Amino acid sequence: MLANIKIKWFYLLSGLFILLNTLFLVRELYWGFLIPLAIVIGLMYIFWLDKLILLIVLAVPVSVNIADSELGIGISLPSEPLMVGVMLLFLLKTLFNGKYDRSILRHPVTIVIFFNLFWLLITSITSEIPLVSFKFLVARLWFVIPFYFLGIALFKDVRNITRFNWLYAATLVVVIIYTTVHHSEYGFAEKQGHWVMKPFYNDHTAYGGILAFFLPVFAGYALNKLRSKTYRLYALIISVTLLGALYLSFSRAAWVSVAVALIVMVLIVYKIRFRWIMSGIVILIASFYLFQDQILYSLEKNKQDSSANFIEHVQSIYNISSDASNLERINRWQSAFRMFGERPVFGWGPGTYQFIYAPFQRSKERTIISTNAGDMGNAHSEYIGPLSEQGVPGLISILSLIVVILITGIRVYRKARNKEIRLFSLLSVLALVTYFIHGLLNNFLDTDKASVPFWGFFAMIVAMDLYHKDKEEVYNTLPEPEEGTATPAEKP
Repeated sequence: MLANIKIKWFYLLSGLFILLNTLFLVRELYWGFLIPLAIVIGLMYIFWLDKLILLIVLAVPVSVNIADSELGIGISLPSEPLMVGVMLLFLLKTLFNGKYDRSILRHPVTIVIFFNLFWLLITSITSEIPLVSFKFLVARLWFVIPFYFLGIALFKDVRNITRFNWLYAATLVVVIIYTTVHHSEYGFAEKQGHWVMKPFYNDHTAYGGILAFFLPVFAGYALNKLRSKTYRLYALIISVTLLGALYLSFSRAAWVSVAVALIVMVLIVYKIRFRWIMSGIVILIASFYLFQDQILYSLEKNKQDSSANFIEHVQSIYNISSDASNLERINRWQSAFRMFGERPVFGWGPGTYQFIYAPFQRSKERTIISTNAGDMGNAHSEYIGPLSEQGVPGLISILSLIVVILITGIRVYRKARNKEIRLFSLLSVLALVTYFIHGLLNNFLDTDKASVPFWGFFAMIVAMDLYHKDKEEVYNTLPEPEEGTATPAEKP
């Protein structure tokens, strides 16, 4: 009898679906075919939130940003609406049942994130353009809540760490193929390489930054002798693909970030003492101060512009005399420092730089690509931008995040009893290092492309620190939940 009821419901729902789609087609509305997908996603919100988060990860690289809509906002489809739903569900469930692992809330990384979000709220209230700043704050929340606070619960099952990376890479490879084919139509020319990745990535710097981010991860997977040869072969193929795409991206900041990550890897693996590292940094800073005139004179003599030739393109990195891209960054930074000078504590408000910086430009610093319209990006720095928008406390919160997550990741690497956890923690640190270095010259944390892996890797490191570093076997034995907390399946 139960089987008959199920069959009747099946036919009833199928008939309704066919009837609705017939009506939609008559009215030339074709989105009715998405109704089954919407139902499946609705069920995932209720029963399989962990799988929905991984689905979002899969969707992010191929999501398309829709800007200048009738609502006057920009949003990445389909990823960001799904993130908003996850955020709201988490907040509602947490509000009503109060179940969340307190060890996460007490973790130093979480405390610094709370401080960063708190200061974003304060500076949104004092903002020159509050509407823009509160939009910025809400967007930050729908990145941080699903991929940090829920991400930690997701990564209690350590297998989800590799699932996260492979899913992101799967669709990133699709974007790479699209970009490479598109680029080949222009003979892999350097200028066309700046935009051939559209509509998936805004420009070559954002694209190159993500390629650099995942390159250490899959290079490490390819060298992981604890996995099968087939697994390592696939990881090697992904690594080579990422490396080739990184070269063709012509993103100089991304190239530099990978080089710095290699240096950091050597320092961590060979346990170079912290005092030696600090001594080296002090010597470099002192040398620049003592010989700044000679260094600036040498930099000003460099006339090499961006080029399709690898050596010439590398040389153009330190061209501050004629390279328009480099000069425009300096113009943006100088404007940001002037903005900071006027409001050093609260800044002008999160997300407001591009609407306010124009009057702070100087005619002698403007370039052929300068604009007053605020339509050519932000301050081009994850550090100088927050300094102008959120004042000194905002910059301190960003720098604190970097210090605390690096200390946590290195601690997990040194103390983990399981070899694969040691590897995962090292790769996570190196991936984040590429972004921290890239962030000196660009800023992408207001986009889903960068924020999803960025906050996801923060969650990976914290999850490994809390749940996995003390366990020799991490795949078959998951940690028991604390009293009053939910299991991964029960969590929102």
